[in-house]
Formats: sequence, structure tokens, C-alpha cells
Amino acid sequence: MSKALSASAIRVTPSKTPLSREQIRGFWAVYLGWVLDGVDSVIFALVLIPALTELLPRSGLEPSVANIAMYGSIMFGLFLVGWGLSFIWGPLADRFGRVKVLAASILVYSLFTGAAAFSDNIWQLAIFRLIAGIGVGGEWALAGTYVAESWPEDRRKMGAGYLQTGYYLGFFIAALLNYTVGATYGWRVMFLCGLFPAVVAIYTALKVKEPQRHAVTTGPRTPWWEIFAPAFRRRTLTSSALVGVAIVGLWAGSVYEATAVVTLATRAGIDHVGAVHLASIGAAVLSLSTILGCLVAPWLAERVGRRKALGLYFIGMAAAIVFAFGWVFYLDDGLHLFMVSLVFLGFFGGNFAIFSLWLPEQYPTRIRATAFAFNASVGRFIGAGVNFLLAAAIHWYGSIGAPIAWTAAAFVLGVLILPFAVETRDQTLPQ
Repeated sequence: MSKALSASAIRVTPSKTPLSREQIRGFWAVYLGWVLDGVDSVIFALVLIPALTELLPRSGLEPSVANIAMYGSIMFGLFLVGWGLSFIWGPLADRFGRVKVLAASILVYSLFTGAAAFSDNIWQLAIFRLIAGIGVGGEWALAGTYVAESWPEDRRKMGAGYLQTGYYLGFFIAALLNYTVGATYGWRVMFLCGLFPAVVAIYTALKVKEPQRHAVTTGPRTPWWEIFAPAFRRRTLTSSALVGVAIVGLWAGSVYEATAVVTLATRAGIDHVGAVHLASIGAAVLSLSTILGCLVAPWLAERVGRRKALGLYFIGMAAAIVFAFGWVFYLDDGLHLFMVSLVFLGFFGGNFAIFSLWLPEQYPTRIRATAFAFNASVGRFIGAGVNFLLAAAIHWYGSIGAPIAWTAAAFVLGVLILPFAVETRDQTLPQ
């Protein structure tokens, strides 16, 4: 009897497969690349007001509040178009390997983020941000694919959650840089900080080995459009739509945070330096709470399933956006309550961790990177379209509050799409 109980206890609490040195080193390399991807992605959100205040007059445009908001939204949209074009990295990774292509994507976003520091007008800045977006967009699909294929089955799901925290740790680091470097030396030096990932790209290319699962894949190369074959069509259509919903929320809840905090701080009579500091603190709060959301997401997805977990995050995100931008933003003394709302915007923004473990589970190794990159890219084009609409709505409305609050409707649509998505709970990663 005691032996039976002992055996039962062992089955209930099995030990995790230990990670090899190569798996650990590879994870930290792609994790650092993802951290710095987060830094580069959010830099423009943090320096939007000072950068456009300087560059709009040089471009023959008035640096009014409405113009800064409108052209800021256009810049975000172009960045997302670049993210969408990052689909090119997926087929390259399936053809030439995850590691080399990942290093190339890091190098691209690093160089062109740094180049933005030398912009003389908004048109140059737009080009640099567009190309940087192509590099930034490749990181998620390639890093997520690498971790899924290199970590053992009993660890890869939480590995996806750990990986996703890196992007928001990057938000936190960017906030610290803005609080210190940005507030003291200005927006151009902030963009120059984006050159550092080039070092990570070189290290990744030289030191990290290809995942064994991909390295042993043999047989004829398959065309990228196989992701629309009958076996995969449903999951491709639903996944790309759901990623689009999540990206709409990312940009509504994250990149407009700094602008909203600066606006509320100015309304409260706080000077420019103080407003920048508060925006940096807000970004730090947002990033830390998102890290918590990323860590909870894989645990929740394992217990209730991928679809239900994502549905809970979508509902929470919709409520948080309406609360923060639809109500608190218009209060005369809403600054402090808005800072509190960032905790919820951040936590439910951690829904991306669910995609990091869910998307690799839906496709075999030969097309996994292609499918991940495609699903993410379509979602980014959707996000770009929403940002162009936001630019017009903000210009017409004269405020960022209500137009951004309306983006919560996307999450309602996402909840309606979820029943059609493919549930992969309790399934192993396909070969």
C-alpha cells in the first residue's frame, strides 16, 4: 500500500527535464535579443512628443498637439507595416536555419533604430522606423520558434512565458533610459542607445547552435503557401486574426501610455521634465505588470486551455482600455488613477505569451517559422490599419482618449473568433 502511494506521488510531481548548457546559452541569447527588441520598439513612444516637436517644423508642419498626435499615429502605423513585412524572415529561417536569420533580424532593427537619431525631418524618421520595424518584427517569430524547438517538451510551455517577459523587460529598460538619458540628453541619444543589439546579433551568430529538431529536418523544401493547405487553413486564418486583435491592444495600451501621461501631467501643471519622468515611471509600471501577465499566461493556458485563457485576457484588456482612455483620461485629476490603470493594461497585455506557446504547437517543423511569421505579420498589418484610422480619428476628435477607447471593440471581436481557433492543450509539439 505504501509503495503504491509512493509511486502515485512520484507520478503526480515528476521532475522536469534538466536543460543542457547549450539550451541555456541559446535561451539567454535570444532572450536578450527579445529584451532589446522591446527597448527599440518602445523608444519612439517615449520620445514621440520631443522628437516630433523638433522635426515637424523642419518638415513644414506646425507642431500642434493635434499634428503631433496624428503624425505620431502615422509613424506607429508605418512601424507596424514594417513589422508586417517581416514575414520574409519566416521562410528564410525554415530554409537557412533559425539562428543565422535571427541574428540578421536583430542587426537590421539595431542599425536602423540608431539611424533614426540622425533624422532631419519626419520623412527620414518614417523611413528609418519602417525598416527598423522589419527587423523588430522578425524577432518574435524566430525567437519563439527557437525556444519551442530547442527546449524539452515538459519545459517549452513555460519557456514561452519566460521568453515573452523579455520584450516587456525591454519596456522597463527603455523607461529607465528615458528617465535618465532621454530627460537629460534628448531623444536623439535615446535612438543611439538602440545600436547596442548589434553586439547581441554578432554573439548569436557565432555562439548559438541550431535547434536539433530543425537541424535534422530532411526532405524537399515546402512552399510558404502550404500554411493555407486544408490541414492548416483554419488555424492560419484564426491565428492571424487573433494576433491582429492583440496587436491593436498592444499599441493602444502601450505606445500611447507616454503621450497620455505627459498630457495628464501637463494638465495638472507639472513641468516638461517632471512629465517625462512620470511617463517613464508609467512605462515601468506597465512593463512590470505585463511581465507578471506573461508568467501567469502559460500556467492559465495549461489549466483552462489556450482559447479560454486568451479569452480572459482579451476581456480584461477591453475593460482596462475603456476604463483608462474612455473615462480616466478625461478626469480633471485623472493622473494618479491613470497610473493605477496601467497595472491592468500591462497585466492583460501579457496575452502575447499565449501566442508564443500556442502558434508553434499548430504547425510541423518544416513550416513552423514561416507560419509563426505570417500569422504575426498579418496581425501587424491589421494593427497598422487601425493606427492609420486612429490618426484620422485623433485629428478629427482632437484627443487620443475616445479614439483609443474604441479599440476595445477589437477584443470583443477576438472573443467571437476564439471558438473557431484550434485548441492544442495537452498536445506535444508536432515534428
